[in-house]
Order: sequence, then structure tokens, then C-alpha cells
Amino acid sequence: MTIKNYFKREMNFDFWSMESLTLIYIVFTSLLIAFYWKDLDAPLDMVLTRCIMLLVMVILFGIYLLYPCRALRILRVFPPLLGLIFWYPETYDFCSQLPYLDHVFAYIDQELFGCQPSLVFNQLVTSTFWSEAFNMGYYAYYYMMGATLMFYLFCRYEEADKAGFVFLGSFFLYYVIYEFLPVAGPQYYFKAIGVESADTGVFPSIGYYFQTHTEMLTPEVKGIFSQLVQGAQEVGERPTAAFPSSHVGMSTVTMMLAWKTGNRWLFWGMFPIYLLLCCATVYIQAHYLIDSICGFISAVLFFLLTSWVYETYGTYKTHKTYNPHTP
Repeated sequence: MTIKNYFKREMNFDFWSMESLTLIYIVFTSLLIAFYWKDLDAPLDMVLTRCIMLLVMVILFGIYLLYPCRALRILRVFPPLLGLIFWYPETYDFCSQLPYLDHVFAYIDQELFGCQPSLVFNQLVTSTFWSEAFNMGYYAYYYMMGATLMFYLFCRYEEADKAGFVFLGSFFLYYVIYEFLPVAGPQYYFKAIGVESADTGVFPSIGYYFQTHTEMLTPEVKGIFSQLVQGAQEVGERPTAAFPSSHVGMSTVTMMLAWKTGNRWLFWGMFPIYLLLCCATVYIQAHYLIDSICGFISAVLFFLLTSWVYETYGTYKTHKTYNPHTP
């Protein structure tokens, strides 16, 4: 398709499914804000974030109505996608109102595997090569998802709405779990209780500790990718969202969407990075091994569930190009 075709007028005034899902999530989390209002650090800022998101979505939809074309319609998907960056830290604001359950998940790992895989993996694999490879995979997380979604928007436009529903719907399902299931992950929990305690299989409950403590283990920086991952975590990571692993889960959903495109170059080009990413979740101590296993299982379930919901209740079925001669 030429650039000119992206600016042909079209008759499609439906919401993207991603826009609808974002509106639903905003309403749902607004109710949570109201419920936890007195306990949240900055509830007004959270409300303001939602107002800005709604305003941006309304403005872009209004611009689209003035000149409806594919280019402007594609532009409308970016606020819902970028919103994921803002909604993620808020899972910490919500889940930290509850006692953390890391002692349970660390115990499960100990019982299943006889050790703490996140500690043993990091201790056994010490070479700079593998450290950088795993960190590269972990850092490529958003790039993999972005590449797949852009492929749908520009190369599989007719299927992009369903792909967006599956993608964003799965992401929101993870976020909802995190808001009610407080698990910080080894990098926070082992910092709190001491690595020696974790090594000896002693996992005390720490209750509301992470309401006021957000320190994490600092891994050794061995190269540019480990430095990039550490920098990203220092800026955006919170003691939240450990179980199930959304890094494994959403990268698995992304790989299934990539397979559905029929473009094997896209799928197999990302597959090695996907494997490194899944390993990295445990290697960098962001997740217990049970988190990553359940991340994969939940991804398959969420993919099937969101696909079924879209096929059953979705309203966006066809794309119509504007024809001035059509009554």
C-alpha cells in the first residue's frame, strides 16, 4: 500500500477494541481509587492521569471524524498502548494495600525444585556472554510487542482490531491479577529477608513491608544490556507484578499473534529472543520459577479467552473504504 492510500477517506467510525478496553479499565481502576482513596499516596494524580488519557483519546477521535482515513485511525491506537506504561506502576499502589505473599511463592519454588532457581541460575551462569544474552532478551520485551503490533497495523490491517483486543485484553487481565495478588519477586523479597535466609530455605512473611520499602537486589553489571535493564528497573520497576510473569505471559501472547500473521520471518526472527527473555525472568531474579511457568500457562489461557470474547462479542468486523458514489 502506498502512503497516499493511508489518507484516502474511509467510513469506519467504530472504536478500536483497544480504545473500548482502555475505557473499561479506566472505569474499573477509578472505582479502586475511590475505594482506597485515603490510603493512596497521590489519588488526585491518578485521577488526573485518567482525565488526560480520556482527553487525548477524545481529541484524536475528533480529528479522525474531521478527516476519517486509515493514517489517523492508526494514530488512535497509540494512547491505549502507551497507557500501559502509566497503568503498570499503579498496580503497586493497589496491591501494596494488602499483605505480600512472597513467602508462599518462594516456598513453592523450594518445594518443587529443592532450591531457589533464581539464586542458583544466577550463581551457575556467570559468564558475561550469557549475562548479556539474557539481559538483551529481557530488554527486547517492548520491542517484540511493538514490532508485532505494527506488523498488524501496516501489513494485516483487517486483523489488527482483533490482535489489539487479544493483546491489550491479556495485558489488562495481568494487571487486574497484580492489583489483588501482591507478590514482589525475588529481587525485592530476598533483599528484604537476606539472601542467606533464602539460601537456607527460611521464608518469613513480611506483611505490608513493601508499602514503605522498595529496595531491590543490585545485580552485577557486566555489559551494556545488563546496564540498560538495571537502568530501566530503577526508573520504572516496583515491588509488584511477580505472579504470574507478564514478561513470559505477554511475550508468549506476542509470539502467538506473530504466528497468526502467517509471516514466518516475523515469528522465527523473534523466537530466539523470546527464549532468552523467558530465561532472563528467573536469571535476573525478577521472578520465581513458578511465576514464569504460570506466565506461560496463563498466556495460552488468556489468548484463547480474549480470542473467544472478541469472536463472540466483537463489533468491528470489516473495514470499509469511503466511496463518494455510494449512497
